[in-house]
Amino acid sequence: MHKLLVLYPEPTDPDHFRDYYVSNHLPLVAKMPGLLAYRYSFEVAATQGKPPYFAVFEAEFADAAALAAARRSPHGQRVAADVANYATGGVVVIDYPAQNGTI
Repeated sequence: MHKLLVLYPEPTDPDHFRDYYVSNHLPLVAKMPGLLAYRYSFEVAATQGKPPYFAVFEAEFADAAALAAARRSPHGQRVAADVANYATGGVVVIDYPAQNGTI
């Protein structure tokens, strides 16, 4: 499994961010080719002090190649271009292979 993690610093207009993100951006994301699942939250907390991020998004793909293909696709490029419509505080995007732990 390969994960895409997007961290959003505080935007200039939090209400616009939330409304646009849920109504416009997430419906675009949901149609990305190869997307297995996604999660997001506006309830980001820090162990101590103010949280460094306003929102977080996590997506799952079968592997790095599936994520790369999704991002290169015309639809993936539309999703990336849409970020400027709400993320006025910037964005941090990382991806990584997820390893399962044992309990």
